[in-house]
Amino acid sequence: MLKQLFFVCSLLFASQSFSADSGLPNPQVVIKTNQGNITVRLFRDKSPVTVANFLSYVDSGHYNGTIFHRVIPNFMVQGGGFLPDMSEKETGDPIVNESKNRLHNIRGTLAMARTNDPDSATAQFFINQRTNLQLDWAPGKPGYTVFGEVTEGMNTVDYMASSPVQSVGPHENVPSQPILIKEIVRKSLL
Repeated sequence: MLKQLFFVCSLLFASQSFSADSGLPNPQVVIKTNQGNITVRLFRDKSPVTVANFLSYVDSGHYNGTIFHRVIPNFMVQGGGFLPDMSEKETGDPIVNESKNRLHNIRGTLAMARTNDPDSATAQFFINQRTNLQLDWAPGKPGYTVFGEVTEGMNTVDYMASSPVQSVGPHENVPSQPILIKEIVRKSLL
């Protein structure tokens, strides 16, 4: 009996020594902006490649000091790739599109931005301010990979989407006053 109790206690102790999000399918991050914070749950169980890619950029500090460079009211806010002077940050290799994961581009979800090439997403992401089912995967039409959802801070997203915008070179819908991503950090579960 004592051996069994020791074994159970050992398992419990070992399980507590893992990092904050190991073993949990859906880690959380906080997007800290100059407009307020946005807490996001990531869907690692549905979009494993995309979440691993996003977290690698988070952990490297890539997003720190970038901006939400494209905001369209009643549609979405996009960021993660440009600095306040509209110079583009260097990124890693593109990832495979996971838009067939049965997640939908509904209000409050995060999805990967990409070019016309479905497998071209790198670091840029957007937050859907409204439901945008036209961005979902459909037979013969690759979609935009949803990989998370806002759990706190949609009021911040709505405020950001109402920002006055301007054109800067070839870029349209750029906020007149920069919406700065101060940092994105993993949310501790402890």
